Amino acid sequence: MHIYCVKLKTIQIALLVTLAISLLCVNFNGNVAASVFFNNALRKVPVYYVCTDQKQVAISFDAAWGADKTEKIMEICDEYNVKATFFLVGFWVEKYPELVKKIQDKGFEIGTHSNTHPDMTKLSAEAQKLELTTCINLIKRITNQEVKLFRPPYGAYNDSLISTAESLGLTTIQWDVDSLDWKGIGAMEITNRILNGARNGSIILCHNNSDHILDALPIVLDRLQKKGFKIGPVGDLVIEGEYDVDSNGMQSAKI
Repeated sequence: MHIYCVKLKTIQIALLVTLAISLLCVNFNGNVAASVFFNNALRKVPVYYVCTDQKQVAISFDAAWGADKTEKIMEICDEYNVKATFFLVGFWVEKYPELVKKIQDKGFEIGTHSNTHPDMTKLSAEAQKLELTTCINLIKRITNQEVKLFRPPYGAYNDSLISTAESLGLTTIQWDVDSLDWKGIGAMEITNRILNGARNGSIILCHNNSDHILDALPIVLDRLQKKGFKIGPVGDLVIEGEYDVDSNGMQSAKI
Protein backbone atom coordinates (compact mmCIF):
# COMPACT_ATOMS: atom_id res chain seq x y z
CA MET A 1 0.00 0.00 0.00
CA HIS A 2 2.84 2.39 0.85
CA ILE A 3 4.49 1.80 -2.55
CA TYR A 4 1.14 2.30 -4.30
CA CYS A 5 0.55 5.64 -2.52
CA VAL A 6 4.02 6.85 -3.41
CA LYS A 7 3.47 5.95 -7.05
CA LEU A 8 0.03 7.59 -7.03
CA LYS A 9 1.49 10.76 -5.51
CA THR A 10 4.19 10.78 -8.19
CA ILE A 11 1.57 10.47 -10.90
CA GLN A 12 -0.49 13.28 -9.35
CA ILE A 13 2.54 15.58 -9.22
CA ALA A 14 3.37 14.78 -12.84
CA LEU A 15 -0.21 15.60 -13.87
CA LEU A 16 -0.09 18.89 -11.96
CA VAL A 17 3.17 19.84 -13.66
CA THR A 18 1.71 18.98 -17.05
CA LEU A 19 -1.38 21.05 -16.29
CA ALA A 20 0.77 23.98 -15.16
CA ILE A 21 2.74 23.91 -18.38
CA SER A 22 -0.38 23.70 -20.53
CA LEU A 23 -2.03 26.59 -18.67
CA LEU A 24 1.06 28.73 -18.33
CA CYS A 25 0.17 30.91 -21.27
CA VAL A 26 -3.38 31.88 -22.18
CA ASN A 27 -4.20 34.26 -25.02
CA PHE A 28 -6.13 37.49 -24.45
CA ASN A 29 -6.44 39.77 -27.49
CA GLY A 30 -3.09 38.62 -28.83
CA ASN A 31 -1.28 39.05 -25.52
CA VAL A 32 -0.15 36.07 -23.52
CA ALA A 33 -0.99 35.86 -19.85
CA ALA A 34 1.56 34.01 -17.80
CA SER A 35 0.41 32.05 -14.76
CA VAL A 36 2.36 29.99 -12.27
CA PHE A 37 1.47 27.63 -9.45
CA PHE A 38 1.50 28.99 -5.90
CA ASN A 39 0.55 26.38 -3.28
CA ASN A 40 -1.19 24.27 -5.94
CA ALA A 41 -3.19 27.25 -7.24
CA LEU A 42 -2.66 29.16 -10.45
CA ARG A 43 -1.82 32.82 -9.99
CA LYS A 44 -1.07 35.47 -12.58
CA VAL A 45 2.25 37.29 -12.31
CA PRO A 46 3.25 40.62 -13.91
CA VAL A 47 6.61 41.22 -15.56
CA TYR A 48 9.28 42.28 -13.05
CA TYR A 49 12.31 41.76 -15.28
CA VAL A 50 13.27 40.04 -18.51
CA CYS A 51 15.50 37.02 -19.05
CA THR A 52 18.14 38.09 -21.56
CA ASP A 53 21.85 37.62 -22.17
CA GLN A 54 22.04 41.17 -23.51
CA LYS A 55 23.34 43.98 -21.29
CA GLN A 56 20.07 45.85 -21.54
CA VAL A 57 17.90 47.54 -18.90
CA ALA A 58 14.76 49.67 -18.95
CA ILE A 59 14.25 52.85 -16.93
CA SER A 60 10.81 54.13 -16.02
CA PHE A 61 9.26 57.11 -14.25
CA ASP A 62 5.87 57.04 -12.56
CA ALA A 63 4.04 60.37 -12.80
CA ALA A 64 1.16 61.12 -10.46
CA TRP A 65 1.90 64.26 -8.45
CA GLY A 66 3.94 67.20 -9.67
CA ALA A 67 5.57 67.83 -13.01
CA ASP A 68 8.25 70.50 -12.67
CA LYS A 69 11.17 68.05 -13.08
CA THR A 70 9.73 66.15 -16.05
CA GLU A 71 11.23 68.22 -18.86
CA LYS A 72 14.66 68.21 -17.21
CA ILE A 73 14.48 64.42 -16.87
CA MET A 74 13.93 64.19 -20.61
CA GLU A 75 16.79 66.62 -21.27
CA ILE A 76 19.16 64.54 -19.14
CA CYS A 77 18.05 61.35 -20.89
CA ASP A 78 18.63 62.97 -24.27
CA GLU A 79 22.16 63.97 -23.21
CA TYR A 80 22.92 60.28 -22.77
CA ASN A 81 20.93 59.19 -25.84
CA VAL A 82 18.46 57.35 -23.60
CA LYS A 83 14.70 57.00 -23.89
CA ALA A 84 12.51 55.97 -20.97
CA THR A 85 8.94 55.00 -20.17
CA PHE A 86 6.62 57.38 -18.32
CA PHE A 87 3.70 55.69 -16.57
CA LEU A 88 1.07 58.43 -16.32
CA VAL A 89 -1.94 58.70 -14.02
CA GLY A 90 -5.11 60.04 -15.66
CA PHE A 91 -5.49 63.12 -13.46
CA TRP A 92 -1.83 63.99 -14.24
CA VAL A 93 -2.60 63.71 -17.96
CA GLU A 94 -5.58 66.02 -17.55
CA LYS A 95 -3.52 68.57 -15.60
CA TYR A 96 -0.45 68.53 -17.86
CA PRO A 97 -1.58 67.73 -21.42
CA GLU A 98 1.22 69.83 -22.93
CA LEU A 99 3.79 67.71 -21.09
CA VAL A 100 2.15 64.50 -22.29
CA LYS A 101 2.54 65.78 -25.86
CA LYS A 102 6.18 66.71 -25.20
CA ILE A 103 6.89 63.25 -23.82
CA GLN A 104 5.51 61.76 -27.02
CA ASP A 105 7.17 64.27 -29.35
CA LYS A 106 10.57 63.62 -27.78
CA GLY A 107 10.24 59.91 -28.45
CA PHE A 108 9.61 58.68 -24.91
CA GLU A 109 7.21 55.84 -24.22
CA ILE A 110 3.91 56.34 -22.37
CA GLY A 111 2.11 53.74 -20.28
CA THR A 112 -0.89 53.98 -17.98
CA HIS A 113 -0.61 54.11 -14.20
CA SER A 114 -4.42 54.07 -13.71
CA ASN A 115 -6.75 57.05 -13.73
CA THR A 116 -6.94 58.05 -10.04
CA HIS A 117 -4.10 55.99 -8.46
CA PRO A 118 -6.20 53.73 -6.20
CA ASP A 119 -5.29 50.32 -4.83
CA MET A 120 -6.88 48.52 -7.76
CA THR A 121 -6.96 45.16 -5.99
CA LYS A 122 -9.83 46.58 -3.93
CA LEU A 123 -11.91 47.36 -7.03
CA SER A 124 -14.29 45.19 -8.98
CA ALA A 125 -13.24 44.05 -12.44
CA GLU A 126 -15.65 46.60 -13.90
CA ALA A 127 -14.12 49.43 -11.84
CA GLN A 128 -10.62 48.26 -12.76
CA LYS A 129 -11.52 48.42 -16.42
CA LEU A 130 -12.95 51.92 -16.01
CA GLU A 131 -9.73 53.10 -14.33
CA LEU A 132 -7.67 51.79 -17.21
CA THR A 133 -9.86 52.81 -20.14
CA THR A 134 -10.39 56.33 -18.79
CA CYS A 135 -6.65 56.95 -18.53
CA ILE A 136 -5.92 55.28 -21.86
CA ASN A 137 -8.49 57.42 -23.62
CA LEU A 138 -7.05 60.58 -22.08
CA ILE A 139 -3.58 59.64 -23.32
CA LYS A 140 -4.79 58.62 -26.78
CA ARG A 141 -6.72 61.87 -27.16
CA ILE A 142 -3.42 63.75 -26.88
CA THR A 143 -0.99 61.32 -28.55
CA ASN A 144 -3.23 59.43 -30.98
CA GLN A 145 -1.19 56.33 -30.09
CA GLU A 146 -2.08 53.01 -28.52
CA VAL A 147 -1.12 52.36 -24.90
CA LYS A 148 0.42 48.93 -24.37
CA LEU A 149 1.87 48.99 -20.87
CA PHE A 150 0.30 49.28 -17.41
CA ARG A 151 1.91 49.71 -14.02
CA PRO A 152 -0.39 49.11 -11.03
CA PRO A 153 -0.49 51.86 -8.39
CA TYR A 154 1.53 50.88 -5.30
CA GLY A 155 2.63 47.76 -7.19
CA ALA A 156 -0.57 46.09 -5.95
CA TYR A 157 -2.10 43.46 -8.23
CA ASN A 158 -4.30 40.39 -8.27
CA ASP A 159 -5.54 37.96 -10.91
CA SER A 160 -8.56 40.10 -11.69
CA LEU A 161 -6.45 43.19 -12.37
CA ILE A 162 -3.97 41.41 -14.64
CA SER A 163 -6.80 39.71 -16.53
CA THR A 164 -8.59 43.03 -16.95
CA ALA A 165 -5.40 44.65 -18.23
CA GLU A 166 -4.82 41.77 -20.65
CA SER A 167 -8.35 42.09 -21.99
CA LEU A 168 -7.42 45.66 -22.99
CA GLY A 169 -4.20 44.56 -24.67
CA LEU A 170 -2.00 45.77 -21.80
CA THR A 171 1.09 44.09 -20.36
CA THR A 172 1.30 44.59 -16.60
CA ILE A 173 4.74 45.85 -15.59
CA GLN A 174 6.39 45.90 -12.18
CA TRP A 175 10.11 46.40 -11.44
CA ASP A 176 13.07 44.58 -9.94
CA VAL A 177 15.17 47.67 -9.15
CA ASP A 178 13.46 50.16 -6.84
CA SER A 179 15.29 53.48 -6.51
CA LEU A 180 13.14 54.45 -3.50
CA ASP A 181 13.58 58.02 -4.75
CA TRP A 182 10.07 58.88 -3.55
CA LYS A 183 11.27 58.53 0.05
CA GLY A 184 13.40 61.66 -0.25
CA ILE A 185 16.70 59.79 0.03
CA GLY A 186 19.84 61.46 -1.31
CA ALA A 187 21.18 61.30 -4.84
CA MET A 188 24.03 58.93 -4.02
CA GLU A 189 21.74 56.51 -2.18
CA ILE A 190 19.41 56.49 -5.19
CA THR A 191 22.39 55.94 -7.46
CA ASN A 192 23.82 53.11 -5.36
CA ARG A 193 20.48 51.33 -5.11
CA ILE A 194 20.11 51.36 -8.90
CA LEU A 195 23.70 50.44 -9.72
CA ASN A 196 23.81 47.64 -7.14
CA GLY A 197 20.52 46.18 -8.32
CA ALA A 198 20.78 46.48 -12.10
CA ARG A 199 21.36 43.29 -14.08
CA ASN A 200 20.61 42.11 -17.60
CA GLY A 201 16.88 42.64 -18.20
CA SER A 202 16.20 44.86 -15.18
CA ILE A 203 13.29 47.28 -15.02
CA ILE A 204 14.21 50.34 -12.94
CA LEU A 205 11.54 52.27 -11.02
CA CYS A 206 11.91 56.02 -10.52
CA HIS A 207 9.46 58.91 -10.12
CA ASN A 208 9.24 62.04 -12.20
CA ASN A 209 9.06 64.48 -9.30
CA SER A 210 11.11 62.93 -6.53
CA ASP A 211 13.38 65.20 -4.52
CA HIS A 212 16.80 64.22 -5.84
CA ILE A 213 16.11 62.48 -9.15
CA LEU A 214 17.73 65.27 -11.18
CA ASP A 215 20.96 64.92 -9.22
CA ALA A 216 20.98 61.13 -9.36
CA LEU A 217 19.90 60.55 -12.95
CA PRO A 218 23.04 61.77 -14.78
CA ILE A 219 25.25 59.64 -12.52
CA VAL A 220 23.00 56.60 -12.97
CA LEU A 221 22.93 56.85 -16.75
CA ASP A 222 26.65 57.55 -17.03
CA ARG A 223 27.70 54.65 -14.80
CA LEU A 224 25.26 52.16 -16.29
CA GLN A 225 26.54 52.98 -19.76
CA LYS A 226 30.13 52.67 -18.60
CA LYS A 227 29.23 49.21 -17.33
CA GLY A 228 28.13 48.39 -20.86
CA PHE A 229 24.36 48.56 -20.37
CA LYS A 230 22.05 49.74 -23.10
CA ILE A 231 19.29 51.78 -21.42
CA GLY A 232 15.87 52.20 -22.98
CA PRO A 233 12.11 52.16 -22.46
CA VAL A 234 10.25 49.16 -21.10
CA GLY A 235 8.66 48.43 -24.46
CA ASP A 236 12.08 47.83 -26.01
CA LEU A 237 12.94 45.30 -23.31
CA VAL A 238 9.83 43.20 -22.74
CA ILE A 239 8.97 40.24 -24.92
CA GLU A 240 5.84 40.51 -27.05
CA GLY A 241 3.72 37.62 -28.26
CA GLU A 242 4.11 34.31 -26.42
CA TYR A 243 6.17 34.31 -23.26
CA ASP A 244 6.46 32.74 -19.83
CA VAL A 245 6.71 34.47 -16.45
CA ASP A 246 8.05 32.55 -13.47
CA SER A 247 7.11 32.98 -9.82
CA ASN A 248 9.75 35.71 -9.44
CA GLY A 249 8.31 37.75 -12.30
CA MET A 250 11.06 36.86 -14.78
CA GLN A 251 9.73 37.07 -18.33
CA SER A 252 11.29 34.72 -20.87
CA ALA A 253 10.60 33.75 -24.46
CA LYS A 254 8.27 30.77 -24.71
CA ILE A 255 10.14 27.70 -25.91
